[in-house]
Amino acid sequence: MPVDELDLKTLSLAILQIAEEKGIPEEKVFEILEMALAAAYKKEYGRKPQKVRAKFDKEKNRVHFFLVKRVVSEDMILKEGEKPPPRKEGEEGPRKIRFNPERHILLEEAKKIKPDAKPGDEIEFPLPRPERFGRIAAQTAKQVLLQRLKEAEREAIYEEFIKKEGEIISGTIQRREGKTVFVDIGKTVGILLKEDQIPGEFYKVGSRMRFYCLKVKPTTKGPEIYLSRTHPKFLSKLFELEVPEIASGTVVIKSVAREAGSRSKVAVASTEEGVDPVGSCVGPKGTRVNAVMQELGKEKIDIIPYSDKPEEFIENALAPAKVIKVHLKKTKAIAEVPKDQLSLAIGKEGQNVRLASQLTGWKIDVVPAQEEVKKEESTPSETEKETPEEKKEDKEEKKSQ
Repeated sequence: MPVDELDLKTLSLAILQIAEEKGIPEEKVFEILEMALAAAYKKEYGRKPQKVRAKFDKEKNRVHFFLVKRVVSEDMILKEGEKPPPRKEGEEGPRKIRFNPERHILLEEAKKIKPDAKPGDEIEFPLPRPERFGRIAAQTAKQVLLQRLKEAEREAIYEEFIKKEGEIISGTIQRREGKTVFVDIGKTVGILLKEDQIPGEFYKVGSRMRFYCLKVKPTTKGPEIYLSRTHPKFLSKLFELEVPEIASGTVVIKSVAREAGSRSKVAVASTEEGVDPVGSCVGPKGTRVNAVMQELGKEKIDIIPYSDKPEEFIENALAPAKVIKVHLKKTKAIAEVPKDQLSLAIGKEGQNVRLASQLTGWKIDVVPAQEEVKKEESTPSETEKETPEEKKEDKEEKKSQ
């Protein structure tokens, strides 16, 4: 391929298209193309030790090639027979090198070309413009171009999704492999592991859903994006989308306790007087909380008013049960409830008290109210009550004594 036939205008359009499709910055694509052409030039006309650089001149629509040499001083060069000393742990800075005229230039010579040159600088020497690239050189350029574009695309995807870590993203269910669900999230595929799936939820291929971007992990094959629908912060982010007061900071979510697919408790507080945090989250006729529940497959959500007073917060957290009194003992809290509220406070299989403990950070023991216990102890039972005959016998016994 004759080098003069390189039409930079056509090439620029192709670069812009690639940049847009792959999400790679335009300058990065030009840089990759320059690397590919430099590799082709070196393959065709250069020698192995050489470092060749290609540069586009956009104004003149030409490609220029340069031989690059690094500036070194005498004290940086290994003497004949000298071996480089082993690098110590934590050691930084340049190491002594074996001088190669193909790659290096002495400081004295470099200063003749560039008066302010210093060790470590690079000096570029123009190379003759090639007439054409052979088949092998063109193949080398193609390989470098494809490899570097793939690497740049992976970097672009990683940079895009690392910014979305901890946020909600939408995706379409693509396929299922065993217990793992793969989700099309645009430029790549997200991974939804078994433990991040809501129990009992069905993931139909082609259906569109929301997910919490849990973790972005870089790998040699590209970034792996792990998604979740069970994470407590997924619930917080859904409320942020549905409740304008949370998005603006007027209402804040203090803590979340969640058993995905079953029930959750959310503690909220207001940063401004006159704003009802619970009412804001519930919304008119429950529209806001219902929208969140709908997204989570009708998961029940209790919205709890937060309090700086632990006793009051624990009392609120045990709703819908009524709490008479809360006693604090170091990290443990004892909540007294009416006897008829005991099972409600504990919840089915202990769920209510378990979620309240997670929400408040206190270990909570639910006990019957002491007043009721004392009253029961002081009131004789039906079997303990004396019959009239027994009372008469007791009186007669006392008289005889």
